[in-house]
Amino acid sequence: QQLLTLQGSLHSLTLSGFSVSRCPACFFNLMNLFCELTCSPRQSLFVNGTQFTNDTAANKTNVVEVQTPMTATPPTGSSTCSTSTMDRVPSPSSLYSQVRCTIQNITITPHPLTIPTSPDVPVSGMIPMNNKTYGCTEGLEDGSGPCSCQDCSQACGPQPVPPPLLPPWTILVIFSTKKTPIFYLTVNSFPHLSLCVTVDASCGETLGERFEFSLRSLFARWGSFCVRQPLVVILGSLAVVAACSGGLVYMKITTDPVELWSSPSSQARQEKDYFDSHFGPFFRAEQLIITTTLQSESVYSPNPAGADVPFGAPLDKDVLHQVLDLQTDIENIVASYGDQKVTLKDICLAPLAPFNDNCTILSVLNYFQNSHEQLDRSVGDEFYVYADYHTHFLYCVSAPASLNDTNKLHDPCLGTYGGPVFPWLVLGGYDATNYNNATALVITFPVNNYHNDSINLGKALAWEKEFIVFLKNYSNPNLTISFNSERSIEDEINRESESDLSTVVVSYVIMFVYISLALGHIHSFRRVLVDSKISLGIAGIVIVLSSVACSLGIFSYAGIPLTLIVIEVIPFLVLAVGVDNIFIVVQTYQRDERMPQEELHQQIGRILGDVAPSMLLSSFSETVAFFLGALSTMPAVRTFSLFAGLAVFIDFLLQISCFISLLGLDAKRQEGNRLDIVCCVKLPVGQEEKTDGFLFHFFKKVYAPFILKEWVRPIVVSADIGLDQKLSMPDDSYVLDYFKNLSEYLHTGPPVYFVVEDGHDYLSLEGQNSVCGGVGCSNNSLVQQVYAASLISNYTTIGFNPSSWLDDYFDWVKPQSSCCRYYNSSGAFCNASGNTHTHTHTHTCCRYYNSSGSFCNASGTNVKPLSNVPITHCSDQFILFFFFLTDLYLPLTWSLWSCSGHAAYSSAVVLKGNDTSVGATYFMTYHTILKDSPDFIDAMKMARVLADNITSAMGHKVFPYSVFYVFYEQYLTIVYDTVFQLGVSLAAIFAVTAVLLGFELWSGVLVSITIAMILVNMFGVMWLWDISLNAVSLVNLVMSCGISVEFCSHIVRAFSISVKSTRVERAEEALAHMGSSVFSGITLTKFGGILILALSKSQIFQIFYFRMYLAMVLLGATHGLIFLPVLLSYAGPSVNKAKVFAANKRYAGTEREHRLNF
Repeated sequence: QQLLTLQGSLHSLTLSGFSVSRCPACFFNLMNLFCELTCSPRQSLFVNGTQFTNDTAANKTNVVEVQTPMTATPPTGSSTCSTSTMDRVPSPSSLYSQVRCTIQNITITPHPLTIPTSPDVPVSGMIPMNNKTYGCTEGLEDGSGPCSCQDCSQACGPQPVPPPLLPPWTILVIFSTKKTPIFYLTVNSFPHLSLCVTVDASCGETLGERFEFSLRSLFARWGSFCVRQPLVVILGSLAVVAACSGGLVYMKITTDPVELWSSPSSQARQEKDYFDSHFGPFFRAEQLIITTTLQSESVYSPNPAGADVPFGAPLDKDVLHQVLDLQTDIENIVASYGDQKVTLKDICLAPLAPFNDNCTILSVLNYFQNSHEQLDRSVGDEFYVYADYHTHFLYCVSAPASLNDTNKLHDPCLGTYGGPVFPWLVLGGYDATNYNNATALVITFPVNNYHNDSINLGKALAWEKEFIVFLKNYSNPNLTISFNSERSIEDEINRESESDLSTVVVSYVIMFVYISLALGHIHSFRRVLVDSKISLGIAGIVIVLSSVACSLGIFSYAGIPLTLIVIEVIPFLVLAVGVDNIFIVVQTYQRDERMPQEELHQQIGRILGDVAPSMLLSSFSETVAFFLGALSTMPAVRTFSLFAGLAVFIDFLLQISCFISLLGLDAKRQEGNRLDIVCCVKLPVGQEEKTDGFLFHFFKKVYAPFILKEWVRPIVVSADIGLDQKLSMPDDSYVLDYFKNLSEYLHTGPPVYFVVEDGHDYLSLEGQNSVCGGVGCSNNSLVQQVYAASLISNYTTIGFNPSSWLDDYFDWVKPQSSCCRYYNSSGAFCNASGNTHTHTHTHTCCRYYNSSGSFCNASGTNVKPLSNVPITHCSDQFILFFFFLTDLYLPLTWSLWSCSGHAAYSSAVVLKGNDTSVGATYFMTYHTILKDSPDFIDAMKMARVLADNITSAMGHKVFPYSVFYVFYEQYLTIVYDTVFQLGVSLAAIFAVTAVLLGFELWSGVLVSITIAMILVNMFGVMWLWDISLNAVSLVNLVMSCGISVEFCSHIVRAFSISVKSTRVERAEEALAHMGSSVFSGITLTKFGGILILALSKSQIFQIFYFRMYLAMVLLGATHGLIFLPVLLSYAGPSVNKAKVFAANKRYAGTEREHRLNF
């Protein structure tokens, strides 16, 4: 019996020794202590029995507790080695991760062991044990070096300290009033000029007037032609629209978020492609977060002695049984894909398949091998329960990869899939490392992802669909479940789009109805159906939509895919621009009086000559701004800019051609007293007095004079980054509960991989030492730097030390390792003692040491220091390390698999050259918990800084990769992209405005200033209304830049061509004539449609469309119709004398001459 007990202790020691052997001093101390306590011939001198029990049946006395005095504190319990945590997390090969190297945690005796508090005082006449011990910072006499920093905190230098936070910015705001010098500088720099037509115009003024005259003449002749030849123009327009829209048959819509938000040339995209091509795509995750409604908290009292341990409600055994039933039901879900049945085993991640096809299930139930029987196991007598699920749980959360929990149950902690289950991945809501206080359970089912394999991907999607249906219908009054599947977000976005379709349709219907009704100018009730322009309004809407279709078709011909942003935003944008131009043309015609002997086509041509330059100014400014926006590297912004720019320009072309022809036909209908829509019905001829429309009368007689009064004008003059993924979900989505619990309960963030690109030299000692983290490795090695970063995780967001296949390989080849070896003669596997469970061999159990055939056996013969053993000397062992399992000795390898690297690192190392050398590799760790966009952005930023430092130290490229980097990389440069996009747009608007207004640079400056103020106010609204800066809001900002042109450019051009004598009069005339059209064309049209978006269930629609569109329209209207006219009245460009002279000459002797004077 004693020999069997000793054998069990040896087994425990070899298991612990595999981990402790990373620190030579600790391993030496532990071996020395073990030998002294078990088989020392001097044992009676320092081992004293202190507690006994009588076994009357066997007529013997049992030793229950012993006392061991020592001259020094125990080497494994003092500062010598107790700081050696062996916490190489999350390495699946670490048998004792995060467990202190103390006697209490490493069972080496069959009895409790007490150590006197004053060890130097003799106890009961005994002689204290006084063996030599080594500190973890000391080297051994055999040449072994001191422990590494991550295995011995005393070996580390000063702990890294995060840099101090940058001080907040101080913004100085200077207000300007009429009494300040700033105000006088602005006003007095541009004094009023009296109109003096007798003074010769300057060269610049003459050039501007000739340019204006050329545009006016060109558009007048073209407008006259369109009215005279409506059939040719309309049919030609239809043919062009049909040809361009034909490209829609080739239309492709990009729904892949990677393609939508990440440029193929971006760093994150290239790194993702590198990772996927070398290691395979990141697995799909199906996850549940479970809490209980029961108040089942409890306190566990260990027997026969020990401090009480509280257990959270979800860790109640009855709750665990219910959760296990749920987990089993999920495993049994069967889905249909075509004529095939799909189960979890068909798609799950099973690292040891085909020898062990159990799925990877990260669940606390895997500590009990997902078995009700294992969960109910206990050991005790009629008085006490010495071990049950409480003791097993407490042991496994300290040593999740242990094969033997060393208490009386002796159950393994490894999961059924053959790997460890780390507590921070399966428990939530605990404090520090007190996992027993958990308030939530987390279950994760990793599912294989498939790159360019539509069949297997289809199977995974089919099973995930059934997974979602099952959990939506699952009911248990004792459990509260939030869950998420890999396909959940995309499914919910699609559902959201379908549910919001009706809202969007209603929004556009309201705008269409308003346009159709508002275009008409009703003179009397009798002529309602004559003066209405419903058919013309519908035709204008069709033209707007046709321009959008042409833009989509042309780019579809070119093979450029669409995005959802293009489909959702561009119709809104083009409708704003197009409707504004339609109102300007129609209302200008309605207010115009036909000159004597002027025919209809001449009148409409003249009107088009007056307004088309203004339409060209706004449309061409927006087109150039959008096309320059296509310089963005962000695919969503680039695609939007391309489609929007072309759509706006095509809309302008159709409006000055097809719409003008339709306007001519409608004018003929109206003059013939024919009804709108039903044009074959004709009313009797009657005399009707022509009147101004209400809005025009209001702007002309009330609003313009008021806003430009002397006392009113001075009064007028005076964001987070990221996209919270919760905003992409509908209000009623089940995923929102998951996101909420994810932030509330989880303690670990996404995994992050530090990828060493192909080409690093692992065959040299220098190459190995620049990567590994054990004894003899560089202080600036990859593993060491990541470990140092994990010490300040609040700053770096690196939560744990990385798993290191290289360090685990070095541990595996040590003679102290308990991992499987093989017979050098037969190649059969055996364990470290040279015996197998199923076969008897007389050969020495060993590994090859080098290519010459010499070897190191289990006793450690011929062992050299680890740092002197290049991988090439153990190439056979290296391949064996990664391909360890064999069907010959499956029972043996199953029990000791964790020493090898197949399950842990089969995808982490790319072997090349017929599996003789190492290519690309990765070292995995985890981020800390990331709750919102700033957290994700900081995590990526800090990981890249760390990787750059590692690259510099190694002299070889290392980059970090996590599955979310490709989506959040845009936010690293979002501020730069925003400034660039808006700056380029403003520059384009300035240039086009200055040229098309007759080379009036100051007009371009004023337009640009006003639009810049609108954008600044938009940023203020974003801050006040909690609208983050991301690709969606950036697209809206670029669009607001374009819409702002509509609010500003028409007013500025009307001011520029006005021939009134003072700036105030010119501003008043411009506001009266153009203000009403801008107000009715954009503001009122959009206002009704935007309000409907507030009813959307989609948070994205509510925030990024309703809020931003509403702000866009209101700010554009207030700046364009309030601020800009006042600004022009103070600092507008001087009157162009050449234009005044030309206008007086053009209208001399006509009724128009009187209207020039109001």
